[in-house]
Amino acid sequence: MVSPFVFFADERLSLAELTAACLDGHLVALGEGFIPADAVETPWMRARSLLPLLGSRWAATRSTAAWIHGAAMGEPSRHHLQRVSATRVRTVSGGRVEFHDVRLALSDVEVVAGVHVTSPTRTLVDLARSDDEGECRLARAWAQRAPLLRLTAAEWLRRHPQFPHGRRATRILDEAPDDVGGGSGGADGADLEPGPTTETPPRPSSTTRVGPSRTR
Repeated sequence: MVSPFVFFADERLSLAELTAACLDGHLVALGEGFIPADAVETPWMRARSLLPLLGSRWAATRSTAAWIHGAAMGEPSRHHLQRVSATRVRTVSGGRVEFHDVRLALSDVEVVAGVHVTSPTRTLVDLARSDDEGECRLARAWAQRAPLLRLTAAEWLRRHPQFPHGRRATRILDEAPDDVGGGSGGADGADLEPGPTTETPPRPSSTTRVGPSRTR
């Protein structure tokens, strides 16, 4: 179904028309699409903007999932996708996408805006066990700002003692200092608690209209 909030090339408008709308200040790029310039960016929009990449076979993971959940300030330059479908798919990582072919457990996945995303708990675990220092820093910061989420991630690791690099993840989580404010929000100030992320789409702006008549 066509979304009234996220625009993709050749869905309703051509890439040239969408680019012109950006130059006119009506749209801004987000993920693989565009959103109204006056829209408040939400997890729903961020997830929906990756629909062309994720489809039904893949879930957003690691820094990509953290961005969708609101724990990362900006969209990652390289998106991480992990298989949720039962059928293996031949893929080649490169450019803006890194594929991970180990199938995710459905208990670790949520559906946001029609696409699969790892839950905040699994996302924090994956960031903490990463060998990428940037992702480890993100894990520490998120764990500090969301102490309840840090506890659920630590409990997840205790239930999966053989999980690859689990010891590293436990160490990273233990290193995160307690937030003296006791907050549970993400890096952008959103409340991030374990559990489903709402799929409720944003309400359209009454002043935003995008179409050929608004482009040059």
